[in-house]
Amino acid sequence: MDDETQKLNLKREVGLVGAVSLIGGTMIGSGIFMSPQTVLYTIGSPGASLVVWACCGLLVIMASFCYAELGTVIRESGGEYIYILKTSGPVVAFMLIFSSVLFVRPAGVAGISLSFAQYVVAPFYSDCPPPVLLVKCVAAVAIIVLATVNCLNVRFSMSIQVFFMVVKVLALAVIIIGGLVMLIRGHTESFEDSFENTNVGINPIGIAFYQGLWSYDGWNNLNYITEELKHPEVNLPRAVVIAISLVTGLYLLVNVSYLTVMTPEELMSSSAVAVTWGNKMLGRWGWIMSVAAALSAFGSLNGTFFSGGRVCFVAAREGHLPDILAMAHVHRLTPSPALIFTTVVSLLVLIPGDFQSIVNYFSFTAWFFYGITLSGLLYLKIKKPELPRPYKVPIILPILVIIVAIFLVLAPIIDDPHIEYLYVTLFIISGAIVYIPFIHYKLCPGLLTKLTVILQLFLEVAPTEKNL
Repeated sequence: MDDETQKLNLKREVGLVGAVSLIGGTMIGSGIFMSPQTVLYTIGSPGASLVVWACCGLLVIMASFCYAELGTVIRESGGEYIYILKTSGPVVAFMLIFSSVLFVRPAGVAGISLSFAQYVVAPFYSDCPPPVLLVKCVAAVAIIVLATVNCLNVRFSMSIQVFFMVVKVLALAVIIIGGLVMLIRGHTESFEDSFENTNVGINPIGIAFYQGLWSYDGWNNLNYITEELKHPEVNLPRAVVIAISLVTGLYLLVNVSYLTVMTPEELMSSSAVAVTWGNKMLGRWGWIMSVAAALSAFGSLNGTFFSGGRVCFVAAREGHLPDILAMAHVHRLTPSPALIFTTVVSLLVLIPGDFQSIVNYFSFTAWFFYGITLSGLLYLKIKKPELPRPYKVPIILPILVIIVAIFLVLAPIIDDPHIEYLYVTLFIISGAIVYIPFIHYKLCPGLLTKLTVILQLFLEVAPTEKNL
């Protein structure tokens, strides 16, 4: 039996319902239950906060249309990494994977798990903030449980995704209906002079967008698993349109409900906004919202894991990470080494991290690479128009999103520079320095080969081939 026939494939098991659930279920996570108070606090007025939420939705829809074209031209898993590799070259792609594997993805997992934990413990600490150590321990348990599920079975993790998608849409529906009832009763105080005290500086607008866009994070998840998607040329654009339109509409209605039930001051001072809403609207049954928000974050965490392990996996397959991370379990056909690695790094990021900082640095780094990815789409449109494109967007769309991405990266630095953004930038650039000895010149190959063989036997994994 030759080497090729021994290689494994990840199966195409994700249909349209699974695809919509993966995007929508990852997007509707912790953000809509955690970020509204920060968006309102940063931008200063209820009217402006609703504008920010609507603009975030519009931006994400435009960016995801561009990604849908990229996903049908370059039909490989790996999202931004594979697109940058094919358009900007290996050094920039390695800078992305270096910061993504060591910071962006683990920061996403840590941020969502922290908000999950916050909602789990909130009902037990109604009069005071919960102990930080307890919150972090609960977050760590959630990460480990979902890592195990994703290592065991793709179908089971997609079933979890669909189930939690239904739960979170029902929870948001309860919030929306409650808000509509209060609106009909004439509770419109928050919307009188709704643009008063708006902060129009570059920095507050940038930070408000960071917090809002955190709630939309996951819009690009389907591009990470293109090789596991049935009929990607049809299902990728279709799932994107359905999921993101649904989520944007829900988010706007939920924010209107929050502002109808609570005053802006109550909203800004809340640490778990859905629980505060639940206590005011549902009285003794307020704890239901805490459970719903926790389940929502849990589902989002599952989606982030599902796609995050794939990025690691694809980068290893291209030779930018150790070979062991490009292997799949011989029986379960899940990329378990990549998932285990992501879990370990996420637990390390969780130790010092706090939710607000994680969100800001995550968004800063993510939009830096989204801008580079969409520059690659422009390159393909101008230089390689002959490539088959089952789905196309007008060239103005990527240009507009690139301009916004540049603004989002520069906004926090120009107006109110923080030294932390310099550290994050240096960290991204350091990827290029690591690339030269370890990837280009392949330093220490013997040691890695021995380690790979040991881990391969221990984890029962084997190399895979592309599923095109």
